[in-house]
Formats: sequence, C-alpha cells, structure tokens
Amino acid sequence: MADELKPGEDLKRAMQRKGSFLGTLRAVAWSFFGVRKGSEYEKDVSQLNPLHVIAAGVLAAVLFVLGLILLVRWVVSSGAAMN
Repeated sequence: MADELKPGEDLKRAMQRKGSFLGTLRAVAWSFFGVRKGSEYEKDVSQLNPLHVIAAGVLAAVLFVLGLILLVRWVVSSGAAMN
C-alpha cells in the first residue's frame, strides 16, 4: 500500500503546484460566470494552487461587491431610481 497518503499529504502536494496567479484569476472569473468545459476544469484542478484559488476568489468577491455598491450609488445619485 505504498500509494496511500498520510493525512495532509494531498494538501501538501496541492500547495506545491506551480500554477500562475493570472491563470487562477482566469479560472475564478470563469467560475463566477458558471461557464467552464469539463476538460478545462480538470486541468485547473490538477494545476492550480489552492491558496491562489482562495485569494483570487476573495479578491473577485470584493471587486464584485464594490462594483455593485458603485452601481447603486451611481443610479441613486443620477435620480433614475426616483422615476
């Protein structure tokens, strides 16, 4: 049973992946739209560093919320919401 991993070994291996942060941002952006080929997903799973995915996801969520806040402020200040 040489193929069995100790607890945490698979996470250690995942953390050593050399996927680029830009590639991770691209994968997270596609996931926000919900459009992704199965083969591309499998490629991402095998290459992306989990810490990069978490950081990119948090960054994308913050940018999304800030974008919504700015959009609401713009609509309210333009008076379009009153009509």
